[in-house]
Amino acid sequence: MNDKAIELGLFNTHFITPHGLDETMHYTTAYELAIITDYALKNKKFCEIVNTKQVTININGNPKTLNNTNELLGNLNGVNGVKTGFTNNAGRCLVTSTLRNGHNIICVVLGSDTKKIRTTDSVKLIEYAFANYEYVDINTKVQEEFRKWKQKNLKDIQIIKGNNVVLELELSKIPYNKVPVDKNNVKDVEVNISCNNIIHAPVHEKQIVGKIEVKVKDETICEQEIVIKNKIEKKTILNYFSEMLLNYGIYMQQKCI
Repeated sequence: MNDKAIELGLFNTHFITPHGLDETMHYTTAYELAIITDYALKNKKFCEIVNTKQVTININGNPKTLNNTNELLGNLNGVNGVKTGFTNNAGRCLVTSTLRNGHNIICVVLGSDTKKIRTTDSVKLIEYAFANYEYVDINTKVQEEFRKWKQKNLKDIQIIKGNNVVLELELSKIPYNKVPVDKNNVKDVEVNISCNNIIHAPVHEKQIVGKIEVKVKDETICEQEIVIKNKIEKKTILNYFSEMLLNYGIYMQQKCI
C-alpha cells in the first residue's frame, strides 16, 4: 500500500494497517484521498461495488441483505459512490463521487462531529462546485496558441553547429484536456509560452527546449513541455568542407555574372 502511495505521488499518506483504524503514523489528507479515489474509480468492479445501494447474498443458504452506508447514494443527483468512514481520531468521514452532465467531481469531508454534519457539508461542497465551476477546453486553447507562436517565432530559433536547420517542435502529452475553472475567472485563462532561442547540436528527439503554462490569474493550472520532434546531428568536418565548396561556387558564379 505504501509502495502504491509513492507510485501515485502521495507524500502525505502513510499506511500502518490495512483496515484504516487509528494507529500512530497511519495518516492521509483530504486531497490525497481524492487522488486515491480517482485512481480507484478507474476500476470497473470497484465502481460497480461503491455504486450499489443494496445487495442480497447467501450465507450457508440463508439470504442476507447488505445496505450501503453512503447516505448520499440514491438521495443526491449524480452520486455514484464512494465511502463512509469513522474512527475516534478521524471523526465522521465521507468521500463522494458525483457525475453530472458528463463531468465527475470527488468531494472529501473529514473530521465531522456527526453524520448529519458530514452529509450537510458534503452536499454544500458538491452543489457549490457544480454551480460555480465550468470546464475549459485547455487542450484546444493550448494547441491553437502554440500553432500561432510557431508561425511567429520558429524561424528565429538558431541551431548552432547543426547539419540541419529545419526544426520541428511539438508538445508533450497534456495531462488532461479540460480543467474546471471558476466561472468568474474563465476570461482570465491565459497561455504563456517560453522556449530557447539558441539550441546547440547535436539535438535529440524529445529533447526539452521550452514549456507552456496555462494560468488563471496567478495560479498555474497546467504545464506542458515543448520538445524537439526531429533529430539533428552536429556538423562534421565534411559538412563544413561541403559548405565551403558550395559557398565558393556561389561566389564564383556571382563574380562571372
